[in-house]
Amino acid sequence: MAQDQTRRKLLRNLGIGAGILAVPSFSSVADTSGIDLKLQSFHSKVRHSVCRWCYADIPLQEFAKACKKLGITAIDLLKPSEWKIVQAEGLACSMATDDFISLTNGFNDLANHKTLQSSYIDLINKAAEHYIENVICFSGSRRGMDDETGWNNCVKGLQPLLEHAESRNVTLVMELLNSKVDHPDYMADHTAWGAELARRLDRPNFKLLFDIYHMQIMEGDIIRNIQEFHPYINHYHTAGNPGRNEINNSQELNYPAIIQAIQDTSFNGFIAQEFIPTYDDKLAALEEAIGICSI
Repeated sequence: MAQDQTRRKLLRNLGIGAGILAVPSFSSVADTSGIDLKLQSFHSKVRHSVCRWCYADIPLQEFAKACKKLGITAIDLLKPSEWKIVQAEGLACSMATDDFISLTNGFNDLANHKTLQSSYIDLINKAAEHYIENVICFSGSRRGMDDETGWNNCVKGLQPLLEHAESRNVTLVMELLNSKVDHPDYMADHTAWGAELARRLDRPNFKLLFDIYHMQIMEGDIIRNIQEFHPYINHYHTAGNPGRNEINNSQELNYPAIIQAIQDTSFNGFIAQEFIPTYDDKLAALEEAIGICSI
């Protein structure tokens, strides 16, 4: 009975009928020390991933086991010390990061280039050795800088790295973030800005991480921008807006339509959940999101 009530509550949160989206039954996963989700496998064209930091209170190995049962094949934003843990559970790291990477001190500042290039060379090599294809990077804060200077500086800083990364089959992926709510003064805060940088670099292994939540805040028109700029995008993040929480109908974004638009571009990368769960059962919230995004 309790399980049926939980399911009815989640279906109400979704606000859509079974004819539109088949939502699997939710099992109790509050005790992650002995995970037994008994979840249905999602038959989906989408390559599902999830950002580790949103579930940092769950031990990584246990989280990886739970993700695998949800049909998730990769975990996002993992550091080198974490890669082997998820790979041992049969999952990939879909986006590599490390402690030295900064959202504020990025490639738009010439003063950062020497340190960043040295650190990124090491991270790229480690990623290649672990068969990780994507490494995240950031523009940095604007600090009064005009767009032209920012683009030029990013090209100077990234170009040598991209040559090395290409030889190791690694792609550098710059995330687009909002500068209105979460990351004041961040430079790469519009899709067109990132696309212009990609045009100037003109390298197949430089791409954009289109964060749907962040770009909804900055520019809206999500589906049209996906359609226009998809050649420059190889990764997506999700979250509900406002609030950065679940992606059901408690927020303004129509995720089934957005996911369909992404798939219509013949996208074959990962779509990673990056919402902050509010449910007591965080894995039930993740399961709900995977169901919403499975088409």
